[in-house]
Parts: sequence; structure tokens; C-alpha cells
Amino acid sequence: MDRQPELVGDLVRIAPSIPEDFDALFAVASDPMIWDQHPAHDRWQPGVFRAFFDEGLAGGGMLTIRDTGDGSVIGSSRYGPYDRQANEIEIGWTFLARDRWRRGHNRETKRLMSDHVAGQVSAVTFHIGQDNRRSRSAVEALGATLRPGTIDVLRGGRMVPHVVYELRRR
Repeated sequence: MDRQPELVGDLVRIAPSIPEDFDALFAVASDPMIWDQHPAHDRWQPGVFRAFFDEGLAGGGMLTIRDTGDGSVIGSSRYGPYDRQANEIEIGWTFLARDRWRRGHNRETKRLMSDHVAGQVSAVTFHIGQDNRRSRSAVEALGATLRPGTIDVLRGGRMVPHVVYELRRR
């Protein structure tokens, strides 16, 4: 499964992240408001973002999102590891510049990424901090359905409850 595709839509161009993307991605991520509902609410800090970025590159599924109009870096997303037993893959770790919120960029990013793996998996999942209403609303708008229960994810040395949404292949 290709977890580092190049995908192009009307609003966004998505490509594998490279080390040279750090400065442009941090310029976006350094806005604390992006992270205010996120369990890792300190990701706007340089050291915390550096660890997040390096982990993304090492994991092999990190993607940089650019605006198709002007080519500027506007955010990032990732594919998680493929879960062979469940035949599903997670899409997440997404952040976008606030001036791109509610303008279709997130929806198109997730649609392009979901479509890319649609023939290869039974489901795409989204793991979201239980209290992150903004992200939950965004995946609900994609048509993702909430799975029952929660899972605990280690964030900043503590376990944080997350909900899981899924998009099932029809």
C-alpha cells in the first residue's frame, strides 16, 4: 500500500513530507489555536512540534498539504500503519492553517486520501480526542460513523480517551 502518494484536487496538492518541509509546516503549526481542542494542545511549541514532525517522517505516512492556487504549505496529514487483521488504515494527525478552515480544504484532503486507499481496505478510521468537537464535526461531515466506546492513547505522559470514527467501503 502506498502511504506516500501524490494527490491533487481543486484546493489541495498532497505530497510526501520531506525534512525541508519543517520550517513551512512549523510556521502553520505554531498557531496555538489550531491545537486548543487537541489532546496534544502544546504541539505549537517548537520542541513538541519537532518531535511530532520527526515521528511523522520516521513513520513513513506523513504528507504535506499545499494550496493548489499559490503552492503555499497549509498543513499536514498522515496515513497510519495498515492494520492487516482489521483490513483498515487510519488517517489522522491532520492540521491546517486556520485561514483554510471551513473552506473545503480538510474535506478534500480526507476525500483524496480515503479515495486513494479505498480499493485496498475495508475501512478508513479516524482516532480523535474525545473532547475535540471541531475534529469530530469535520469527520462526521465526511460521513464517517462513530464506533462504540473509546480507546486510550498516551499523550504527554497520560492516557487520553479517544473516539474512533470509520468510513467503510461500500
